[in-house]
Order: sequence, then C-alpha cells, then structure tokens
Amino acid sequence: MTCPPRTRVLLLIDGGLAAALLGIALTVALTPGAGPDTATGTAAVVGLAAVQASCLLWIRRRPGYALAVAALAGIGLEALAPQLGWLGFVAAPLAYVARLRPPRLSLVALGLLLAPTPWKLATGGWRDLLFAVTALGFGWAVGELQRGHAHRRRDRQRQVLSRERDRISRELHDVVAHHVAVIAVQAAAAEDVFDQHPEQARAALGSINVAARAALTELRAMLHALATDDGSDPDGPQPGLAQLDALVDAVRAVGLPVTMSRDGVADELPGGVQLSAYRIVQESLTNALRHSHATRAEVSLRYDEGMLRLEVVNDGAAPPRRPGGEGRGIVGMRERARLLGGTLEAAPLPAGGFRVRARLPVAVAR
Repeated sequence: MTCPPRTRVLLLIDGGLAAALLGIALTVALTPGAGPDTATGTAAVVGLAAVQASCLLWIRRRPGYALAVAALAGIGLEALAPQLGWLGFVAAPLAYVARLRPPRLSLVALGLLLAPTPWKLATGGWRDLLFAVTALGFGWAVGELQRGHAHRRRDRQRQVLSRERDRISRELHDVVAHHVAVIAVQAAAAEDVFDQHPEQARAALGSINVAARAALTELRAMLHALATDDGSDPDGPQPGLAQLDALVDAVRAVGLPVTMSRDGVADELPGGVQLSAYRIVQESLTNALRHSHATRAEVSLRYDEGMLRLEVVNDGAAPPRRPGGEGRGIVGMRERARLLGGTLEAAPLPAGGFRVRARLPVAVAR
C-alpha cells in the first residue's frame, strides 16, 4: 500500500530531524571526555538516543505515548550524559505534541517536564537550569506557533471552499432556474394548444428542446471548469453581454415581450462583470416569467465613467416573499454585485411593476 505524497513528505521531514538529533547525540557520546567513561555506558547512551530520536517517526500517530517514551529515554540520558541537555532532546518531541494537541494538553506535558528541572541546580547550576527551562519553553512555543498557523490556514481554506460552494450554487441556480422556467411555460403552452393548434404546440416543443440543450451546454461548461486543474478554459465560454440577445429572444419566444437598449456597452468589459450582468438579467427575466405574471419587460444597459448600470423592469407583481426573507434569486443577484464592489436594488415600483437596478464598477473588477 502506497502512502499519499503529503504523508511521504512528512515522513521524510520527521526522519531527517530524527537523524539529525541522533547524529548530535552520537557526536556528544563519542567525544572523549564528554560522554560516559565506559563502553557499556556509551552503548546505553547510543541506544537511548536512538529510542528518543525514533519517537519522532511515529509521534504524529500517538503523540502522548511517543512523548512518554521520549521522556523515559531522556531520564537515562540525563543520568548518563547530562551534556546533551535536560532529558536529552525531549524538547523536540514536546514541540510535536504542542503542534498536534491543544494547549490544555500540551501545557500539561510542558509542566510535567519542567517540574523536575530544579535537579539541574544540584548537578550543574543556574546556567544549566536556565538552559533546560529555555529549551523546553522554546520547543513548546515553536509547536504552538505551528499549530496556530495550521489552524489559520485551515480556516482560510474553509472560507475559500465556502465561497466557492456559494458561487457554484448561484451558478447552478441561475442556469437551472431560467431554463426550467422556460421549459415549464412552454410545456404548459403546448398542452393548452396541442389538439386545436398542433403547429403552435410543435413550436413550443421546439423551444423546450432549445432550452434543454442550452441548459445542458452551460452545465457541461461549468462542470468542465470545476474539473479542470491546469487553469485551461472550458470548451464552452461563460455567457456574457454578447449572449444577452439570445437570452432575450428565448424569453420573447415564451411569450413575454422584452425590449432591450444599450448605451456605450462594449464587449471588451471584464469577463466577471459580463457574467454577473448576464446572470442578473437572466434571473430578473426568469422571475418575471415565473412569479410576476408580467406582460412586458424592459432591459437597459449603460456604461460610462467606469460603471456598468443595468436595469430590468417588468409590469408584473413583486416576487412572493418567503418566510426567511428574500428569495434565493434576489440574494444571489445582490451577492454578485457586492463581490464586484457594486450594489443591487430589487423592489416594487410605486405605480406597479418590479424593478431590478444594479451598478457594477468595472475598475474594481479589472
């Protein structure tokens, strides 16, 4: 069974650190006059140092047990070769424990290792005591800093994933809601005229076919973009201002007259602005079809002074309010505008009808 790449990297890091600690211990133990005086003592130091260093190879799986083994080996090292430091190199396993466990546990381990350090006063003096306390404190601090950094990194990743899920949810809602609304309206129209006017029914079925194919095309493009890891563009480009005419034609084919006007709008606007503008118009027209029973709608776009202004007005009723507040479509449109640094207003008009008005700053999106 092969290890994941990240696991192999961690094993290499742990193995390298363990080898370094063992190398230092052997250097001290084999230096004349520094290690034990007897061959048996030297062999014992080498064995205990190897045991303590090897704890780093499995401490990620059992931090508490590994630290306990390292501390027990350190007791022997302290007795045979106090030159290695307090309990050998137990500060290294302590750093791992602080990295892997919360402070309520790692601080207990730190306290247990610090408790007998006054022994250094009897064997070495204040300098050795200060070195022992500093080494343990430094090891714990390094591990705690790494733990905090890892938690912040995970929090950022969760935020990124949450934003990405929201984005995907909005995209799926926009794609599915619009095309399914068109399909539902055309299916109802085909059913009403199927017997008396088969040609009209056939035209409605054709519109259903077009809407279904368009939905599948957009869904495939979105899924392809999600599955692409190398940053290449999907087969089908995301819709933009150039596709608004086709969108309006599809809504007209369903039976809702739509007029559209443009003023100073160019196709060179950033892709994010174009996609958001398209989705806002799409959602607004979809709401007019599904909820408001509108008889006409007007779409206007105007670009000047770095601001894309769009407005969608229909003469129908306002979309029904849900118990939890605004519907998902309006919330999604407002969020799209906010992410670009713009604003969106969606409200009934005093004289009747409903208006969606958005301001999308182009400079911010660039």
